[in-house]
Amino acid sequence: MNATIEQQMSRMLTGNTAEILKDWLALQKAHGPAGFDEADAREKSALFLTLLSRAIENGDTGNLTAPQWLELRDMLGDLSRQRAQQGFTPAQTATFVFSLRQPLFNHIRRDLGQNAQGLADAVGKISVLLDALGLYTTDMYQRRREEVISRQQQELLELSTPVVELWDGILALPLIGTLDSARTQVVMESLLERIVETSAKIAIIDITGVPTVDTLVAQHLLKTVAAARLMGADCIISGIRPQIAQTIVHLGVELGSVITKATLADAFRIALQRSSLTVARVQAGA
Repeated sequence: MNATIEQQMSRMLTGNTAEILKDWLALQKAHGPAGFDEADAREKSALFLTLLSRAIENGDTGNLTAPQWLELRDMLGDLSRQRAQQGFTPAQTATFVFSLRQPLFNHIRRDLGQNAQGLADAVGKISVLLDALGLYTTDMYQRRREEVISRQQQELLELSTPVVELWDGILALPLIGTLDSARTQVVMESLLERIVETSAKIAIIDITGVPTVDTLVAQHLLKTVAAARLMGADCIISGIRPQIAQTIVHLGVELGSVITKATLADAFRIALQRSSLTVARVQAGA
């Protein structure tokens, strides 16, 4: 596009905003999800057209990293983040840009139809530009979606590692699912924080819900035990099933002086004894 075509394109966008917006919104609604928010789409579409007109007028339509495209990129980034959170698909998000193609082409043909060369240049450049903006929107959607998933996974990790106070000075940490390096860090941090908060002297790590124990899982458990000991708390590992016991022996994993029990109840009984506590049955009517 030469400067004249750029100016014509900018004037075409500015002078026909209402018509372009009407046609564009109809296409967005047709390809949008159920419950399409037309008012929100109208606001964002109007802003997009304003920013697009301003950026085109400043030239350099082939380089979206140029300064004049910054506002439009930021706007598309915010839109992608919002739609990722709202559950839009990548195709539905990209449609925001790609559905603008036909309304723009209609007005380009009307305004530049007498100038064959100008029409060809305008159509070619606007096609490349919308493709680039659409791909940018899809890329930003994917990044925002990954951020949402990562945050949700972190929240699930935190929720899946509750540290329960069974008794004064006695904590229990029931583990369910696979224990990997990332989760071990969360487990360790949660346990150490609770040890500090409650001044606990004994922590029971229950692995009844851990499907398999290999060398790596055993090493993760030993690291957690060692960290708890540095904070002044002894650990008891419960939930050692026959299959897990055989696996640990087969792998040659040394648990050292760590006390292990088959059930959480057995571990709690040991914890009470080491705390000089006992539980007695109260006779009826006593």
